[in-house]
Amino acid sequence: MPVSVNPKGRKRRDALRAAGLRPVQIWLPDTRRPGFGEECRRQSRLVAAADAADRDLGAVLDAALGDLAGEHEA
Repeated sequence: MPVSVNPKGRKRRDALRAAGLRPVQIWLPDTRRPGFGEECRRQSRLVAAADAADRDLGAVLDAALGDLAGEHEA
C-alpha cells in the first residue's frame, strides 16, 4: 500500500531531486545507549596511546598545517 505524502513535503523532495540530490538513509551510533560514553573513552585512550608512541606524528601534523596555511609551495 502506498504511503500518503504531505504535498508540501513531496514538493520539497521533488525540488531537491531536480537540483540533482537524492535521499539516503544513514545509521549512526545511538549516543543514548548505555555504555556509549565509556566506549568513546576507551577508543580515545587507544588513539592517544598510539599518537604518543608515534615519534614522527608531530612533524607530519606540522607539515600538514603548513600546507594548509600555504607555507609550502610545490
